[in-house]
Amino acid sequence: MAYAVLLCLLGAGLAVLAATRTWSVELTARPVPLPPDRAARTGGDLLPWLPALALVGLAGAGALLGTRGIGRRLVGGLLALLGAGVAAGAGYAVLGTGGEVSAGWPLLCALGGLLVGAAGVLTALRGAGWPVMGARYDRARPAGAGREATAPDGRVDARRTTAAWDALDRGEDPTAG
Repeated sequence: MAYAVLLCLLGAGLAVLAATRTWSVELTARPVPLPPDRAARTGGDLLPWLPALALVGLAGAGALLGTRGIGRRLVGGLLALLGAGVAAGAGYAVLGTGGEVSAGWPLLCALGGLLVGAAGVLTALRGAGWPVMGARYDRARPAGAGREATAPDGRVDARRTTAAWDALDRGEDPTAG
């Protein structure tokens, strides 16, 4: 599980970094005494959805930790598709945009997408057997939670934490016995 989360974080972080760097520079000729106009374009300028997909990959790393069972496998499948989309977008920017695009940052972006995709595939295949977060902080209440937790003699039953805190607020000692 740790490898999948780290792969996802590393790949998505690399894709976000690469998508925000300059991928192409366009020079526009101007009249003779003026230098050419230079317009730098990042990966996000060329493909506006690319940094957004990479950021969703970062959120997916957190979702891997917070889900369990079939939900985790669905997140893994989504991350695999997302990583393929990032890699395909970076490849399209190099090959299909028609302009001159340097290959360095798009290749790193594609590598990041492939890492996110690998984390998704790993999660989809093996995620069901990974540990899950504990139910310690779940909101579910035990049966009979509305009843007062006092003993017949009026003392507070120390097994109910909220009742013990309420007793302390009233100035009673819930452990006295």
